Formats: sequence, structure tokens, C-alpha cells
Amino acid sequence: MNTISAQAGRLFLLGLQERITSAVAALDGSSFVADAWEKAPGEPLQGNGLTQILEQGKVFERAGCGFSHVRGASLPPSATQHRPELAGAPFEAMGVSLVFHPRNPYVPTVHMNVRMIAATPASGELVCWFGGGMDLTPYYAFKEDAVHFHQVCKDALAPYGEDKYPRFKLWCDEYFCLKHRQEQRGIGGVFFDDFNELGMERSFEMLQSVANSFLAAYMPIVEARQSTPFGQHERDFQLYRRGRYVEFNLVWDRGTHFGLQSGGRTESILMSMPPLCSWSYRREDPPESAEAALTRDFLVRRDWV
Repeated sequence: MNTISAQAGRLFLLGLQERITSAVAALDGSSFVADAWEKAPGEPLQGNGLTQILEQGKVFERAGCGFSHVRGASLPPSATQHRPELAGAPFEAMGVSLVFHPRNPYVPTVHMNVRMIAATPASGELVCWFGGGMDLTPYYAFKEDAVHFHQVCKDALAPYGEDKYPRFKLWCDEYFCLKHRQEQRGIGGVFFDDFNELGMERSFEMLQSVANSFLAAYMPIVEARQSTPFGQHERDFQLYRRGRYVEFNLVWDRGTHFGLQSGGRTESILMSMPPLCSWSYRREDPPESAEAALTRDFLVRRDWV
């Protein structure tokens, strides 16, 4: 018997948001500001959410973690191209999305998003599918950090089939790529979308496993690197590389585009942006430098585990 429901998804996602923000706040020593919001009556989508943001902390210059839950009377064509039987069905979409920008350049930026869509066709039987993943964007290369991050992702997916990690790693590499520069955004992770091939219950379990592994994947890296000494040179390089992050989000990220074009809440959509970044017309780092090694040897598609 199917036990998945929109309420089960909502409870899990709100709990996930609370666990992650509590852990980050405890590490940083600062509190998140909670900004609850609700769609105004008469808008095409109805629903609510909770954006939690920490800015100018000791460890994180900006850390945003948002939950949203919206409802609509009819699934849009983009959501039903592979499921024509759901065309016009009422739906609910919910998810948690986070981006953490650390202060220390030796601590990588991280992104995670997990989401669920539930639709009720004319037959009345609920249909759910899932998407999400996480990826890491370092500014300085530490192989052991990349290996750890990917190993945790791989372990989270292992119970759901040996094919899942290789498939979702490749998907992540292909998605988080600045095609206009032929450059990877970071060292990847895992990413999947439109997923329910294991059945709704097992697919939901897989989503939960990935989401629940986030703290184990990221926090040990933060703890290991947060006290590394740095100067203006490293800070300037961090801001330069953050410019690439902004480029990807504004030029290529489908979630950003959808949110802005559909009349979503701008503050919540753009919370992924770093508080400061910079661009150089033509930056040239010495070939033997750590800065040159990042893009030449590290931000390339490779097997980490």
C-alpha cells in the first residue's frame, strides 16, 4: 500500500531544514533569521515557505536554506512532457534548497537541493516524483575533501543500486558546467531529476538518504579548513571564483530561471548569490600557483572514488 503523501514530504523537508540550519548555527556561533512567507490570494500558485538566512557570521559570510511548498490547479506542460496522463492535474511541489558561502577561501561553497512533486490525476491515485542532489565548489584544491564528499554521496546511494552513483555523478558534471567558458563550476557531486523509477516509496527513501547525508558530506570539510590562515591574495581569488558561481546561476541554472520567470519570490530565489564577488577581464595566474592548479587540474571531470 502506498504510504507517500504530500504531508509526509512536507514534514521530512521541514525537519531537514531545521537539522541543517541548527548544525550550521552551532558551528558558526550565529543565528539564522527566519523569514516565513505566503503567496497572496489570486496568484497562479498558492502556498508558503520558510527562508532561513545567516549573514556575516564567523564561518559563513552567507548561508541560505529555504523551504517552499506551492500548489497549482494544473501541472504546466514542462512537468508533463513525459507523463501525458497527468496533463491538467492539480499538483503540489515542495523542496529544500541551500547554498552556503564560507568566509575562509579554503572552505568550499556547497549547494544542495531536494524536491518532490505530487499530482493527482483524474483516476484519483497520487503520483509522486523526486529530484535533487548536492555539489561542492572549492576555491583551493584538497583531493581528500573531494574524495570524502563523493564517498558520502556514493554511500548514500549504494542501497538503491550500483548504477545510481555513476549515473547521478555524470548528470551532476554535465549540469554544473559553465558552457560559455567550457569550465566546471566545481568538483561535482550527484544530481537527479524526474525520478520515480524505484516506485514512489523507494524513490522517496532514496531522496531522504541523499538529503540526510548532507551534513556528513560537508561539515567535516568545514571543520578541517575553517581555521586555515589566509590573506588578501586568497580572498581576492575567492571573490574572483565566486563570479563564476554567479555566472552559472544567472546564465544556466534552470531553477533560477523558472523561479524568476514564474513570478517566484525574488529574495528567496537569489539567496544563493554570494554577498561579494568580482570579475577580472583577463586574470593570469602563474602556472605553478595553487590558483592556476585549481582550474587546470581540479575543476575537471574525473572519478574521485
